[in-house]
Amino acid sequence: MCLTLGLAPFYPEPHLWGKIRWIAGGADGMRFIDWFDVVLHGFPYLLLVRKIVLALAKK
Repeated sequence: MCLTLGLAPFYPEPHLWGKIRWIAGGADGMRFIDWFDVVLHGFPYLLLVRKIVLALAKK
């Protein structure tokens, strides 16, 4: 799920990676829809981190 939803579309660069680079560069010109897009594509990774943390805390 992380690879497909988080990184799609893959060409010319993964979508989430491009958004992160845009934010790191100062986020000039980013609109609300761009920020929403970051949250949407980043959400599977947040769920993955949550699942890992809960699994480690259970041990």
